[in-house]
Amino acid sequence: MPKKPVPTRGNLVRLTRSLVLARKGHDLLEQKRQVLMMELTSTIAAARDLQREVASVFAEAYDALQRANVSLGIDRVDEIAHTIPEERHFMIRLHSVMGVEIPEVDPVEPRTSPAYSFWDTSGSMDVAFLAFRKVLAVLAQLAEVENAVYRLAVQIRRTHRRVNALEKVVIPSTLSSIASISAVLEEGEREDFVRMKTAKKTRNEGGD
Repeated sequence: MPKKPVPTRGNLVRLTRSLVLARKGHDLLEQKRQVLMMELTSTIAAARDLQREVASVFAEAYDALQRANVSLGIDRVDEIAHTIPEERHFMIRLHSVMGVEIPEVDPVEPRTSPAYSFWDTSGSMDVAFLAFRKVLAVLAQLAEVENAVYRLAVQIRRTHRRVNALEKVVIPSTLSSIASISAVLEEGEREDFVRMKTAKKTRNEGGD
């Protein structure tokens, strides 16, 4: 249980200043939460659009792969696939939204020259290669927005806890302490006033 502050004017001034800061902090955190919520809403909408696009692109790519398998044979397509180097050169930048670092992935060029020889291949293999290159480009975008959704959601949850702590614990507790100290000080002032009046009355009666 928190220890009650000593009812002094110094503590009253300190608590009053703390209350002002707590209310300002609450307002700023509430604004931050609202901005992050708007950013999260738009990012979730983008993620849903990309998820639908990914499903469509994957379907097209697998159709193209099946045609390549029929044209060249599964073993030959597998052999060609192993000659294609892995994509490792992703450029990721960060930008800040209310202190939250959000990743941005540079677009992956969906159309590029095949990394395999044109000997003993077919046009269907080229179509499949380009289709899966498009898959890679869309997946990079999806990874960007899904990571952003996660980071925003985590920060919103943290901000929500801080807002609640200020709103339901810190500010009410500070107000209660201020009221308690003010009551004690006012009572002390009344007692001092009564004593002064009594002392003055006594002096006047003694003079008579």
